[in-house]
Amino acid sequence: MTAAIKAITEIEALRPKKEEPAKIVKIRVDAKGRAYATGRRKDATARTWVKPGKGKITINGRDVKVYFARPVLQMIVQQPFGVSNRTGQYDVEVLVAGGGLSGQAGAVKHGISRALTYLDPELRTVLKKAGLLTRDSRMVERKKYGRAKARRRYQFSKR
Repeated sequence: MTAAIKAITEIEALRPKKEEPAKIVKIRVDAKGRAYATGRRKDATARTWVKPGKGKITINGRDVKVYFARPVLQMIVQQPFGVSNRTGQYDVEVLVAGGGLSGQAGAVKHGISRALTYLDPELRTVLKKAGLLTRDSRMVERKKYGRAKARRRYQFSKR
């Protein structure tokens, strides 16, 4: 009986040991400690760099309060920091082009969210639950021929 028990313990010793899950390595972080990500919304594209700092957000060389004068757009840009409880901990530099102000604010929000996940991978679940990592795929419908706009018809008659 003891020989059988020894054989079982030997078999247990031969089993491969469970490896610890691989540690997540900070990817897409450059030598200056900045994480880069691209955010998109409608026709706007935002190239975003996020680095640890004091919370300064610069968009196309201007302060966020100057570039996005409407408070609603400023709230949209600040949303990823509020959801992840990281307000005032990161400096953000953004180059945004295309679309209007609303689309640009959404693109900046998307870019900041993605860059935050590159700096701190543990934030991914929080940002994903809030829906900040999903690209909003809604686009403007194209204009069709024979129509005034995408669906609007020309006037049929005056009376």
